[in-house]
Order: sequence, then C-alpha cells, then structure tokens
Amino acid sequence: MKIIEEIKLPIKKEMDLFEEKFSKSMISDVPLLNRITHYVVKRKGKQMRPMFVFLTAKIISSNKEINEKVYRAASIIELIHTATLIHDDVVDSSNKRRGFFSLNALWKNKIAVLVGDFLLSKGMLLCIDNDDFDLLKIISKSVKDMSQGELLQIEKARRLDINEEIYYEIITKKTASLIASCCALGVAAANGSKKEINAFEQIGKKIGIAFQLKDDLFDYGAKKIGKPTGIDLREKKLTLPFIYALNNSSKSKRKWLINSVKNSDENAIREIIKYVIEIGGIDYTQKQIKKFYNSALKDLNQFQESEYTNSLKKLIKYVIEREY
Repeated sequence: MKIIEEIKLPIKKEMDLFEEKFSKSMISDVPLLNRITHYVVKRKGKQMRPMFVFLTAKIISSNKEINEKVYRAASIIELIHTATLIHDDVVDSSNKRRGFFSLNALWKNKIAVLVGDFLLSKGMLLCIDNDDFDLLKIISKSVKDMSQGELLQIEKARRLDINEEIYYEIITKKTASLIASCCALGVAAANGSKKEINAFEQIGKKIGIAFQLKDDLFDYGAKKIGKPTGIDLREKKLTLPFIYALNNSSKSKRKWLINSVKNSDENAIREIIKYVIEIGGIDYTQKQIKKFYNSALKDLNQFQESEYTNSLKKLIKYVIEREY
C-alpha cells in the first residue's frame, strides 16, 4: 500500500465524500470554465492539504464525527491552493504542472489568471454564503501572507541580499502559512477552542517550513521531481543550502557565488551545486528539517494518541521524506 493511501485510511470516507463536494463546488454557468475546471479536478495532486484539515478536525472532535463546516474548510483550502498554483504557473511561465500541461500552456495566460481568480472568489464565497467568518479570517490572512512572501522573494532575487532570517520569513509566509491554515481551519471547523486553533496553527507552520526546506533540497538532487535541477538558482531564488554556503565562505568565494548566480549559465549552476554540497549546505538544511519535524511532533504529542494523531504523524514524516 502506498504511504499516502495508508495515511488516508482513517479519513477515507471523508476524503471520498470531499472529492464529490469539491467537484460540485467547481461547477459554473460558463461551459469553457467547466471544461477547464474539469481538467483541473482530474489532475489533482496528493491532496495533502485537505488531509491536514480532516485529520486535525478528527483529533479535536469529541465524537470524531465530521460536520459540513469541515467539508467546507477542506474545499476552501483546496480552492485557494489550486488558484495559487495556477497563478504561480503564469508568473513563472511554467508549461507543466505535475507532469501535465499547465492551464496557461493550454489556454494562455489571460484565461489562466481568470480561472485562478474564479477559484479564489469561490473559496471566499463559500465562507461568506455559510457565515463561516472565522474560516474566512484564517484563509484571508494566509492569502495575504502568501502574496507578501512571493513579493519579498522577488525583491530579494533582484538584489541578491538575503540572509537566513529573511529567508525563513519568506518561506513562512509563502509556503508554511497555507499548511498552518489547513490545520487551523480543521480545528476551527470542528469547534475547537482558540488555544487548540493556535496550537495546531503552530504545528502546521513548522510542518510547512520543513516542507519548503525539503523542496529546496530537490534543486540540488539528481532525481526527476517535475522540475529541472538548479531551477531555483536560475531564477535567482536563494534557498537555505545556498545561504549556508554564502555564510560559511571566504570573501572571494562569496563574490564568486553571487557572480555565478547573476550569470546563471549551465556551467555556473553545476559549479554552484557542487560547491554547496561540498561545503555542507545540504547537510545543514537536512538538520534544520529534522529540527522543525521534531518540534512539530513534540507539539502534537500534547494531544491524546489516536489513529488520527498517528496518521498525522505519518503525514508529517512523509513531508520530510518524500522524493518529489
């Protein structure tokens, strides 16, 4: 059994029903939009974010039953996440997503942006139409943080002046905020207390940081992960392995690293990757992943052990051990 299927087992019924509800939430009166959203739904990913919603809701719920609000929370997070991926593909001029053609490759940028806007508005309206203003507050903050994180990263890529503190600020906003929202939404929808919502939001934030750090490592590996090795460096996105190398190099080596990123031709990228590995940038990043992983597990251990906490632990472990 694949690890994702194993993790889903305690919430399989909820995940199956969620897929039906999510597909219905995409329907519109515009035939073109329906064709496009059908394409999006058929090429869904692992659906980790709805899994975080259902598992955290189950952990908090006294009777372990899932109410309609939890299904709405899962739909909201998937709508927002899908919208951000579509917009990211436009911004990055990406023609592929999970091995399939991206929307902008098939229907061009204008339509892709409008579809992303449609999904974003559907997510917001799902909250408003059901008076889920607590959920709206959580997801709105996440959307704001993701936008700020992306813009901060673009600014730093232009100036190439980033340190570890700023890097963590970027990935906390850009990536971790959405996973933190998944966990907070699940607890809030299951009528958890403010203390419980905050606790799971922090757990989600740590998982999200570990998730992004693991993603950073793929830029230095040889595995086929859906994007070419060195793409972050080509786009002048300075991730933790590179920042570590920068901070632990002589003045002349630092100058060489910055100039190599500025040039970013194939030979320069290969040399940077080789140097970052040799100086210990990969090892350092792996240690940081372990640190955030252990901290998230420690926080989760405050809650009563169950099949749901065990599945969530497996999901957290999968985040840091996945190969793509």
